[in-house]
Amino acid sequence: QVQLVESGGGLVQPGGSLTLSCAVSGLISDFYAIGWFRQAPGKDREGLSCINSFTSISNYADSVKGRFTISRDIAKNTVHLRMTSLKPEDTGVYFCAAVNGGRLCFLRKNSYDFWGQGTQVAVSS
Repeated sequence: QVQLVESGGGLVQPGGSLTLSCAVSGLISDFYAIGWFRQAPGKDREGLSCINSFTSISNYADSVKGRFTISRDIAKNTVHLRMTSLKPEDTGVYFCAAVNGGRLCFLRKNSYDFWGQGTQVAVSS
């Protein structure tokens, strides 16, 4: 059974930083992709960043490029999203998602089969 558990959300002031973590278990392949998504109130779920376990290829949405960094802790089977220079518009529920197989990763939500429950991030003064 595939499980993804997000952690690390919270309240942060504009300009601040947070690191989100996604603990992954149950994937049947050593080749998989993990994506991070954000859903702001009243908006569609937006792909922010992703990474492939085999090639380490990563992608970023233009809205977070240069501010967010995705990384993988192989020993702990965890993917982190380091977020810096946070803005109020970064507020939302952050989800990680996984899909087995492949050597790339994509920022489209329909590319992923498994989802975590989400963690809330609020950027406000």
